[in-house]
Amino acid sequence: MWGNKKAEPDSPPAAVPAPSKAQETNTTKPTSAIVEGKVMSTDAVRPLAAAPAGSTARLGASLHIKGEISGNEDLQVDGTVEGLIQLDDRKLTVGASAKVTADLVAREVVVYGSVKGNLRARDRIEIKKDGSVIGDLTTSRIMIEDGAYFKGAIEIDRKGEVTSSSHEKPAFVKAATAAVQAGKASS
Repeated sequence: MWGNKKAEPDSPPAAVPAPSKAQETNTTKPTSAIVEGKVMSTDAVRPLAAAPAGSTARLGASLHIKGEISGNEDLQVDGTVEGLIQLDDRKLTVGASAKVTADLVAREVVVYGSVKGNLRARDRIEIKKDGSVIGDLTTSRIMIEDGAYFKGAIEIDRKGEVTSSSHEKPAFVKAATAAVQAGKASS
């Protein structure tokens, strides 16, 4: 079928007719191309559209990943992950059956399962009642439900927050810092 064609070097290339007025104005029909006098659909070469705003990618419970996961969509992990998960502007949910041994970086992290590693969230971190985290947390907001397990340090990142006009720390932060330093000095 394809092998039976012979090239004709002396003939000029086939002219592609201009689209008719109906083809120019009707954008709801699939696009097509005219090649050697035959109409062919170009649907197969269209790039895939970005994932809908409400969609979440899912790593199933039977999957085991070693390495780095990065992307630009929300992710729910129900399987096992070892390495790094980086979703800077997205939400990461660690499902109840998940076992994650990785550093997590996302806009928001919600933990229902088990995580061993450091968590950094620009917006917030939530550890639900059956969740378990062993590692350090860095975020601007934190929520740890009753019954959750947490072992590590928490650093509240206040980069976007405006303090007093003299650029000093609020009194409660000064008092807490002084108390922590006094406790370290006595040990």
